[in-house]
Amino acid sequence: MGKTQEAQGAAEEKKGIGEVKIAADVVTLIAGLAANEVEGVYCTAGNVTNELIGKLGRKRLSKGVKVNMEDGAVRVDIIFHVKYGYSIPKVSKMVQDKVSQQIEMMTGLVVPEVNVRVAGVNLAE
Repeated sequence: MGKTQEAQGAAEEKKGIGEVKIAADVVTLIAGLAANEVEGVYCTAGNVTNELIGKLGRKRLSKGVKVNMEDGAVRVDIIFHVKYGYSIPKVSKMVQDKVSQQIEMMTGLVVPEVNVRVAGVNLAE
């Protein structure tokens, strides 16, 4: 793996006793989980419930989530469906806040941008 590919695929932080590397897949999964925890989100594109993660794998949960990591900063694009009856602007803002907070808290990376796209409205179960 070349230096350029490594920089795009993982965030690195040098500590006194070694390096900490966070793969882009990990950040993508965190973003997908955080978005699905927001009340009013029906699903991210290609979503599965937490119970099915083990059966279908983590890749399915992160569908509809794109992460761009560069110089310790993370830019996130998320596509999701909103439950009928919820305010799209309010749910979108909550998704942006939750995703940003979870990534920053769990990884220490800065999240200057979380772009959301509402792909549909679904009837709540």
